[in-house]
This record gives sequence, C-alpha cells and structure tokens, in this order.
Amino acid sequence: MPAVSRFHFERELLAAGCTRIAGVDEAGRGPLAGPVVAAAVIFPADWIRDGLPGELKGLNDSKQLTEPQRDAFFEFLVQQEVVAFGIAGVDHVTIDRINILRATHRAMQDAVAKLSAPPAHLLVDGRPVPELGAHQTALVKGDARSYSIAAASVLAKVTRDRLMLDYDRQFPAYGFAGHKGYGTAGHLAALAAFGPCAIHRRSFAPIRKPEPEFFPNEPLAATQVRAHQG
Repeated sequence: MPAVSRFHFERELLAAGCTRIAGVDEAGRGPLAGPVVAAAVIFPADWIRDGLPGELKGLNDSKQLTEPQRDAFFEFLVQQEVVAFGIAGVDHVTIDRINILRATHRAMQDAVAKLSAPPAHLLVDGRPVPELGAHQTALVKGDARSYSIAAASVLAKVTRDRLMLDYDRQFPAYGFAGHKGYGTAGHLAALAAFGPCAIHRRSFAPIRKPEPEFFPNEPLAATQVRAHQG
C-alpha cells in the first residue's frame, strides 16, 4: 500500500475550495517550568499542490528532528513571504491559574488570531479544540501526518526552546538549556536542592504541595468539628 501523502488532508480541503488551511500545534504542555507555546502555519496553495520546496525536505514532527534541522526549517519558514504564520505563548502564571489544557487552547487561539487573514479551515494536532470553532479537523499525531501541522510544531518548539535558553541564563542552577523545563532527573535534583524558581508551574507535581490529609482516628479541633457537622 503506498504511503499517504503528508499533504493528503490539505489537498482534500483545497479540492473542496479551501484556500487558506492552517496547521496548528503546540510545544510545552508537559514541562514543569516555562510557558506553553502554539503556532499556526498556512502554506501557499501551490506548495500543497506541487510539493514542498527543497529547503523543507525532511520536515516532520519537531520531536523527530535534530535541533539544527529544526532551526534551519524555522529560519526558512519565517523568511518566506508566501507563508503565513502566527506564534503565541501563555505563561506559567496563567497555566497555574486556568490549568494547562485551557492555557494550551488559549495559546492556539492566540496563534490563529495572529495570522494575517482568517483561515478557512484548521488542521489541529491532537484532540478537537472547541475554542477554535467548527471549521477544524483534529488529527491525533497530526504533526507526523500533515506538513502544515509539522511546520507549526517546528515554529512552536523552536520559539519555546529559545525562551528556555533565555531562562537558563536567568536561572542557571536548573539546567533549562538542556531539558527545557521537562522533569528530567537533573531537573528534579535541582528542584530538591534549590526549590522552585520564578518560572516553575506551582500547580504541577512534584512542585505542587500535597493537600493536608485527614486522619479520622485523630481528634478534631472544635472549629473542625463544627465544619464537618455542617
């Protein structure tokens, strides 16, 4: 069976009359520190019909690429006048306030809003995002199935990685340059030694403080008794 083209979904939409198709993806849902970043990318219709330019040969899910590959794709994409893109982030404070899922969806909304003109349809990595409206197709592992989503994943990851390099210079004890905020052994050891810094997500385990436990065999204070009796 022949491999499915990574422009399969874009070409179907193009044939149906959609000429502005945006791939949408995020980077940074899982880390213990820093922002979540999303990007939206619209390729020109002739790239969708005829194939990517040679400079984008090997474009894939950003996690499957080396850092030099991601950087090269990023620089090429952002310099092309025919490529429309938007990039947006939501910081750790907002993540703690509204939770990581809502923060991710907000970053995606903001990235789409930054496009030069509204897209006709969105190809979204993962599950549907209600905030993005009805004109979307959610693709599980979409960054490996759609070039548009793959491009968005590259823009989001490179942008976030560069932000974490800046944070590494501000907070050198945590090793952000190496792990980008993910919960590696070295990062956890730094947290144990120094505690969280200004950009850590306080709502994430193991940073989040456990809730006090209630032991029914221990006597309760008078105020606690009244509270439990309702």
